[in-house]
Amino acid sequence: MTTKKIGVLLANLGSPTAPTTKAVRRFLKDFLWDPRVVNLPRPLWWVILHFFVLPFRPARSAKAYRKVWHEKGSPLTYLTRELTEKTADQLNAKGITTDFVMRYGEPSIANQLRAFKQAGITDLIILPLYPQYSSTTTASIYDHMVKELNKWRHLPNIQFISDYHQDKHYIAAVAESIEQAWREQDKNELLLMSFHGLPEQLTKWGDPYFHQCHNTAKLIAEKLGLNEKEWMIVFQSRFGKAEWLKPYCVDTLQNLPGQGIKAVDVVCPGFAVDCLETLEVNQFF
Repeated sequence: MTTKKIGVLLANLGSPTAPTTKAVRRFLKDFLWDPRVVNLPRPLWWVILHFFVLPFRPARSAKAYRKVWHEKGSPLTYLTRELTEKTADQLNAKGITTDFVMRYGEPSIANQLRAFKQAGITDLIILPLYPQYSSTTTASIYDHMVKELNKWRHLPNIQFISDYHQDKHYIAAVAESIEQAWREQDKNELLLMSFHGLPEQLTKWGDPYFHQCHNTAKLIAEKLGLNEKEWMIVFQSRFGKAEWLKPYCVDTLQNLPGQGIKAVDVVCPGFAVDCLETLEVNQFF
């Protein structure tokens, strides 16, 4: 009889290995070639990517990464590692093996699944660290996991957690982090909940991300006891010329003074750990 052995994989997006143009180019090439991220005919997108994106964007992105790079490395990578270590501290006592993977870059899904197989994992729990489901993120991790697992003859029992956008512990944790910030400094006039943006077209195609973001924001506001005039939702990190989810974070911040609002608090509930996007918002101030 096979002994049950549980393994938990926390999955995040990934990051360049260094804040250099070369490393960022390699990362962006992998990331932007994913059809879940850019849904265009492959021949057309290959031309756009290689002639109009990769020759220019890596240098600009590398400059942004250098501003947030830590002696431990990429914030997203080392903070995901630290989150995994804290999770492992809770689960190891129960005999559960815990590790993390990145969809793009290292540690890779293929290598970590192989390590779990060698460790004799019989029950695999996969938790993408995106609270809100999107086909561009969560589904991409699923696709790549399945691609690797298709090579196995003997599959483990698999549980894939698609989102936790309204989990009570998650909502409480975000609310507590906000309340802690308010205890340490004065509460400002308005709380902005900023989520990563997506093309609007994805919502029309059935992606639930937009609605899950709104549900998350509403639950956090309720937990904090805020009325509708004390908070609002915004979306950041727009890419390309297509219409993205609105309202845009930068435009909102620029327009609020004209509405008499001079000071705001910003929280990014869609990110499990700090990364380029959250730290960029911080630098905006």
